[in-house]
Amino acid sequence: MMMLEQLLTSFAASAAFAILFQAPRRTLLQCGFVGMAGWLLYISFMDMSTDPILATLYASFFITVLSLLFAKWYKTPIIVFNVAGIIPLVPGGLAYDAMRNVVENRYDIAVQLGFKAFLLSGAIAAGLFFTEVINQIIMRLKARRET
Repeated sequence: MMMLEQLLTSFAASAAFAILFQAPRRTLLQCGFVGMAGWLLYISFMDMSTDPILATLYASFFITVLSLLFAKWYKTPIIVFNVAGIIPLVPGGLAYDAMRNVVENRYDIAVQLGFKAFLLSGAIAAGLFFTEVINQIIMRLKARRET
């Protein structure tokens, strides 16, 4: 039951952020699906005792691949699906806890939490970046093959 709740919540969060991001209405379900699929992959890796940073990297990589496919199928810019889909992975709560500990003068805990939030954010960025690099390499290879 808890897994179903998490999937529905991640779907709703991604779709709601797509609304805030002013994504086209026809893409709201797809944006929610991308976020839900990425969160499902993240939770699956976490259940296998994978490091959270690696789980975030794999999930963001998957989100970008799925966003590329949806962008081609629905003739929409990839950013529409990427931004909405990545929202469930953003370590906002962790960053909030880090700042709260700074305010409460618990710097040792704040540094640990802040660094973890930084690493998770870096894993998201790396997943997005490497997927796009791989996509560009594949596109160039296809272009060379056609000429």
